[in-house]
Amino acid sequence: MTSCEGCQLVVLSCETELPDILSNINIVYFREAMSEKSSDYDIAFIEGSVTTDKEARKLRKIRKTAGIVVTLGACSSTGGLNRLKNRFKIDELKEGVYGKEAVTSRTFDTRRVRAVDKVIDVDFHLHGCPISKDEFLKAFNSLLLGLTPAAPNYPVCTDCKRAGNACVFKKGGACLGPVTRAGCDAICVTYGSICWGCRGFVNTPNITAHIETLKRHGKSEQEAVDMLNLYSTGLTGRGKLRKGTS
Repeated sequence: MTSCEGCQLVVLSCETELPDILSNINIVYFREAMSEKSSDYDIAFIEGSVTTDKEARKLRKIRKTAGIVVTLGACSSTGGLNRLKNRFKIDELKEGVYGKEAVTSRTFDTRRVRAVDKVIDVDFHLHGCPISKDEFLKAFNSLLLGLTPAAPNYPVCTDCKRAGNACVFKKGGACLGPVTRAGCDAICVTYGSICWGCRGFVNTPNITAHIETLKRHGKSEQEAVDMLNLYSTGLTGRGKLRKGTS
């Protein structure tokens, strides 16, 4: 679907493991890796968010064929960075990108961004921007064994402590680790950045409390909401909180 296809590149980076993978399965469609295409498959890994009616129709066809559907990365799992588009009116975007004539034209098939599970049922989500190579391999092996992959539901702060990182807040910064789903080994913080929330929220995030935390560490309320809105995993519109965040 709509994405940078970076998560597919992570799969391709499994150079050592790919021979073993290919000894157990047949890959019949992989846009970044092969030109051959087939619609005969049992498991569908889907990358990208849904931004057009054409993509929504394609997803429904995939769901009818695949026994198991797995989202691959932030764009497909939560909408990802593409959901920044939803802060604007579609007509504004059409005019800004394509010109005034695009507003009334039916040529431009573009809609509000949706995660894959807003269109079809999904069996498992692989989060991240991009996905974690190790997490992909573990999930893949579980699926081959007929098991449901384990999905972390604890905050990135736990991964940070395991990695021995000093807390971003104690160093005078601010991040989204306390409300973001772990499983990334806190790679961004480990390499000197902050947690941007690309893996989506844990199941029961206390968004209101975290906004107050961000404010205590120097952010205005709007800046705090903008941080939480970056991957649009629980907020909507122009900085307005959505009730019943999940």
